[in-house]
Amino acid sequence: MTDNAEHARLPEERLAKLEQLRAAGVDPYPARFARTDLAAEVTPTFDTAPGRPVRVAGRVVGGIRRMGRATFLHLLDGSGQIQAYFKQDVLGEQAYGLLDAIEAGDFLGVVGNTIRTRTGEVTVQAVEYAVLAKSLRPLPEKWHGLQDVETRLRRRYLDLIANPEVADVFRLRSRIIHEVRTFLVERGFLEVETPVLQAVPGGGAARPFETYYNALDRTLYLRIALELYLKRCIIGGIERVFELGRNFRNEGLSLKHNPEFTMLEAYQAYADYRDIMALTEELVATVAERALGSPRITLGEEEVDLSPPWPRVPLRDAILQGSSVDYEACPDAESLARAAAEAGLRTQPGWSRGKLIDELLSTFVEPKIREPVFFVDYPVELSPLAKRRPDRPDVVERFEAFCGGMEIANAFSELNDPLEQRARFLEQVRLKGAGDEEAQPFDAEFLEALEHGMPPTGGMGMGIDRLAMLLTGQRRIRDVILFPQLRSIE
Repeated sequence: MTDNAEHARLPEERLAKLEQLRAAGVDPYPARFARTDLAAEVTPTFDTAPGRPVRVAGRVVGGIRRMGRATFLHLLDGSGQIQAYFKQDVLGEQAYGLLDAIEAGDFLGVVGNTIRTRTGEVTVQAVEYAVLAKSLRPLPEKWHGLQDVETRLRRRYLDLIANPEVADVFRLRSRIIHEVRTFLVERGFLEVETPVLQAVPGGGAARPFETYYNALDRTLYLRIALELYLKRCIIGGIERVFELGRNFRNEGLSLKHNPEFTMLEAYQAYADYRDIMALTEELVATVAERALGSPRITLGEEEVDLSPPWPRVPLRDAILQGSSVDYEACPDAESLARAAAEAGLRTQPGWSRGKLIDELLSTFVEPKIREPVFFVDYPVELSPLAKRRPDRPDVVERFEAFCGGMEIANAFSELNDPLEQRARFLEQVRLKGAGDEEAQPFDAEFLEALEHGMPPTGGMGMGIDRLAMLLTGQRRIRDVILFPQLRSIE
């Protein structure tokens, strides 16, 4: 669309009022306004200091009530709303007349004194005002309580204006992230940053996004995990390390999945998965306590207590109870596929045994989970980067944490034997050659680093978006991501 065509779509009445302001010598987009008071601060101080001078600013919302020589309107700022009152005999005829050019959506700065109106509302009576930004598009007709989902997600700024509770969710999300970071720093973890663009997209089972780096003349990938670079930090002697960062996975959209998401990964030397289990349950409960005031949260109609300790349940037992399938009785993909299909799982040709186990968990177990729980002792096929249990070579020292019908964390005793890691990578290459698009690639540079020696290490990954869903009571991941990925519309 050309600039002229886009300009033609702007409401003519608003453009005319913009020109009215400019013709009167008013700059409708000034650089600053010296605000001294937030809306939420004005009302509580009125009884102790009535009539005090204030300088407030915000967006005009709701209807503007014009009553001859007096006008009332409401301003919305980041803290809430405040009413402003304009009188012609105070402002003067010219300044008062320019209020005709003000509409809902515009930003105003108001200088005045606090009063209480006949209806009891604390109000700022203006002695002067300034236009701070003329809005060229109207707010939605029913701006308060905007409900259309497409509009809310594609134009999140309107959602934030219309639905104050949405902004509250994102304020709480920010607090959650702050408390996660504080918890780890208090325990001696060092926060670092690792590359987003990677030559080998490893550390997870997912299809990557790829891009082309012109200056280096090479194809690179957006990272799918933080793991392999954080392990390099452990190898280099940083014994407790974490990162909060964005990952990118070229996969579908769902209630719990967004292709661009925020991840926490933390690694601790001289620790195993049992130590990391204790760290994980303490982290979640502490963050809930600090951000919400209690480790108890509400999921639908139920109250859930996040306080440690959480149950430890073998994965085999959980799947057997949920689906009646005993995967240990099915030693290969073909026999497990038959058993899974008999249980009602819609299988696809070419799924590996590990993929089938993961699908059994996702379909029959995960949706029923309400209270926090750790599933432990995963088959080696599901965990190419985890250490085997000494007494069970077919099982690795791994757990996943679940709560509220979804996985929130995944952790291992990290594999630090470079020869076994090489063999695991080669098996992943075989699976990829057999059609598994999510199998991990061979990472020679990481292997070289591992061959220099890595101490026993426990590592954990936690989905921050899902933790935010859990603690804010949201059912859809897109409701805790300010600007989620959406399907295009024609």
